[in-house]
Amino acid sequence: MKEQLASVVLQMYKAGARCSEAMREFQKAFILTVLKDQRGNQCKAAEKLGIHRNTLRRTIRELEIDIGPTRVSGRRRPPRSEARTPPMQRRAT
Repeated sequence: MKEQLASVVLQMYKAGARCSEAMREFQKAFILTVLKDQRGNQCKAAEKLGIHRNTLRRTIRELEIDIGPTRVSGRRRPPRSEARTPPMQRRAT
């Protein structure tokens, strides 16, 4: 893994990337990888990253990361107003 990272660093250096730019791109890629692995769940991703969820959310905003592709489509939890099950109807006897 160290050799692969060294190769990427060398490529970025030769391309003229500054250290701050390289670190920003690495951080974006790392966060996106963890978010995809956690299917867009920011709380679980923050736990895996070893940071607080608010720190993760702030970092996502600061780095302008598009988290849309990390979310599982079609499997959203319904809003609480819709999630409530209606009361059982009484049977007519």
